[in-house]
Amino acid sequence: MKPSDLRDKLKGVIAFPITPFRDDNTIDVEGVHKNLQPILRTPVAAIVVAAGTGELYSLTPAEHQKVVKAVVQEVGGKVPVIAGAGFNPAIAAEQAKQAADAGASGILAFPPYYPSPDDEGVVAYYKSIGAATPLGMMIYSRDWFAPTPAMVELLAKEIPTLVVWKDGQADIRRYQMIRQRLGDRLHWVGGAGDDMVPGYYSIGIRCFTSSISNVAPKLALKLHELASASTTSAELTLIMNEIVIPLYALRAKRKGYEVSAMKALMDAVGLVGGKVRPPLVDVHPHDMETLHKTLPRWKEWM
Repeated sequence: MKPSDLRDKLKGVIAFPITPFRDDNTIDVEGVHKNLQPILRTPVAAIVVAAGTGELYSLTPAEHQKVVKAVVQEVGGKVPVIAGAGFNPAIAAEQAKQAADAGASGILAFPPYYPSPDDEGVVAYYKSIGAATPLGMMIYSRDWFAPTPAMVELLAKEIPTLVVWKDGQADIRRYQMIRQRLGDRLHWVGGAGDDMVPGYYSIGIRCFTSSISNVAPKLALKLHELASASTTSAELTLIMNEIVIPLYALRAKRKGYEVSAMKALMDAVGLVGGKVRPPLVDVHPHDMETLHKTLPRWKEWM
């Protein structure tokens, strides 16, 4: 898929599946296939494999290749598959090439392992990922990587295949300044969480990455529909207050819950979640009680 074609397809909900692990800590490939089936019965814009929700940083290159192949096979060309890549230039390039060979449509580039390097090094890192394949690239600003508008403009100038920007910090003020500076050079995605949909959509963004799509893709699509409306929706406010914000409040209780809470919720509704790998932590029993109390609210969206 050409970078411009990938860009054009990213409207609405981008699903971010988890990577299910068995009790022996190996990848549950059957679980990968099972979890994708309800997502693919809905009109999501794309599937992102082996990203933050998919525990990219816990995967070996061989495991990364395995899970990308499984997702590409299950998706069967219905929607674009975008694969995460990161760590360092060599590993990120290997992951990108493997993903392209497996049939992925694009690459989601994570920040490098070294925090807050010199700008020249940051540009060189992302250029090396972009040069690894002709696929369209989406850069994910998260953690320490909070670039200025000038830095984003430089990256867009230096990397021809960079077509999408994913914000992961929910800094609406800075995101507005970046978008104002670059205009339509990049396609803009809200990537800090389903709970930020009202904020992102209020500044004109019409695409977001969804963890909720793991459990209830219909709910994620409803968020897009309601937030896209020209008038304030009481239904959107109700859904946010009763389902989305409580979930994200739980996710924020401990480091690692942003993934393990989604896995626990998936297990509770009959999907395949499983455990997380260290340094992430599984949901503690007392928090599981809180999670299970929310299940009735999810039923209508299953």
